[in-house]
Amino acid sequence: MELKTVQTPHVPVRYFEGGSGPDLVFLHAAGGVTAEDPFLNALAKSHHVYAPLVPGYGDSEEAPEIRDMLDFTLHSWDVVEALGLKDPILVGHSMGGMIAAEMAAIAPNDVSRLALIAPAGLWDDDHPIPDLFSTLPYEMPALLFHDEAAGAAIMTAGRNVEDPGFLQTYLVTNARQLGMAGRILFPIPERGLSQRLYRVKARTVLVWGDSDRLIPPVYAHAFKKGIKGAELVSIPEAGHMVTLEKTAAVVEAVSRLG
Repeated sequence: MELKTVQTPHVPVRYFEGGSGPDLVFLHAAGGVTAEDPFLNALAKSHHVYAPLVPGYGDSEEAPEIRDMLDFTLHSWDVVEALGLKDPILVGHSMGGMIAAEMAAIAPNDVSRLALIAPAGLWDDDHPIPDLFSTLPYEMPALLFHDEAAGAAIMTAGRNVEDPGFLQTYLVTNARQLGMAGRILFPIPERGLSQRLYRVKARTVLVWGDSDRLIPPVYAHAFKKGIKGAELVSIPEAGHMVTLEKTAAVVEAVSRLG
């Protein structure tokens, strides 16, 4: 994947691009995305992938004018327009799924194919979503992965999570990224999406790991109920990071859209 820059009305946006085939825009989760991401590279084998970074992620500029859910949604549409894309397949994971769903609800005639991978955006008092903003590094693998040990190895790349140097880098990066993500995810990841889901006209595929402990599968059924005709693909032995644990299965589900 190649890192590029595109100018939007408010801020230059860094994005990854690669592959060939139908145009596909991928919106990343609160943890961000890199050029080496296995899911992006798997998608690029059959699609022309564009993966914009939310401002404040990676080496991208921050954008103080992006303050709330509507700003995030319109900014993302600005990115699609700046890239010169018309009706790309829209794919979002977690926070990115929340943004993608909002995009499809606000501009229902501009999105015909939508894949939401364990999206945030809804809230159920009986099944509260854990607070990412108070979660410590060593707690993350159990929250995000079906296989906690494998997840820890992926997240740390073999580094010691108790090492002060690792913790300093992690906390600084996390603070910058989650400072931006917090505008739509804190204190709870809910900004009224449930009232707008009925507006989504796109053919929608929902993808969920059966072992998701961050956004549990009960939310999959809420999204399925809210989006007319949505198809739910449940993936066993996978947690919230289903894109890493079961990459091929998620790509297959997305590929149902074309």
